[in-house]
Amino acid sequence: MARNDLRPVVTLRSTAGTGSSYVTRKNRRNTPDRLELRKFDAAAGQHVLFREAR
Repeated sequence: MARNDLRPVVTLRSTAGTGSSYVTRKNRRNTPDRLELRKFDAAAGQHVLFREAR
């Protein structure tokens, strides 16, 4: 019953090219594809799309 098998830690990188990132967990059964979320990028000063980096 390993904790990291079903909900691995993923890094979300900004698509604005600022190098900002978030760290979160995702459920592999519900979201097998790469995760994409709109989050606030402090370096850009606005909400931008963050994509999962592998």
